[in-house]
Amino acid sequence: MPEGFDSFVYISGGLLVTLEYTLVSVGIGLILGGLLALCKISHIGLLRKTAHVYTSIFRGTPVLVQLSLVYFALPGLTGYKIPVFLAGIITFSLNSGAYVCEIIRGGIGSVDKGQFEAAQAFGVPYWPMMTNIIFPQAFRNILPSIVNEVVNLLKETAIISVVGGADLMRRAQMVAAEEYSYFAPLLIAAGWYYVTVVILSAFAHKLEKRLKVA
Repeated sequence: MPEGFDSFVYISGGLLVTLEYTLVSVGIGLILGGLLALCKISHIGLLRKTAHVYTSIFRGTPVLVQLSLVYFALPGLTGYKIPVFLAGIITFSLNSGAYVCEIIRGGIGSVDKGQFEAAQAFGVPYWPMMTNIIFPQAFRNILPSIVNEVVNLLKETAIISVVGGADLMRRAQMVAAEEYSYFAPLLIAAGWYYVTVVILSAFAHKLEKRLKVA
């Protein structure tokens, strides 16, 4: 196990793993959340009910339980051992999709109803109306909430260390166990989490200002 400066480099290498979990999961969660949001505002009762049940389950249960079900319980049912990385992506994506769904649904609801009525009056089909007229306006309203979801997910990925994912938290724990000192390794991990969150927040703030100007 590395010591001294090498320990810092080793722990810091986990940042790439943490970002990989975060970015991939958020990307999938945005797609899933968008589809679920459309189901929630659909006129088809079955779609609305299905989306409601989905979001209720994933928002109402801890991420650790969800990860345990995917990594430990699911292989017992399917007979297929899921790799740690895949288990993390599946769990975080499904969880993120539930929260993004509510964010997007709220964003769509914040768009002036006159936009819907005008599009319908001009005979714009439903999907082009949503993708070209409603979603771009809703995106400006939901950007701060989306950033908060990214930040929350970034911190939640530390749970992957429970099943052996080599992220920031896991590497800090390994170094701490080897050196019998927890303060410095965990402080390094906490520092990287904090710096990453600050950078994400600053980027979102600039993007939000540019969207307001636009």
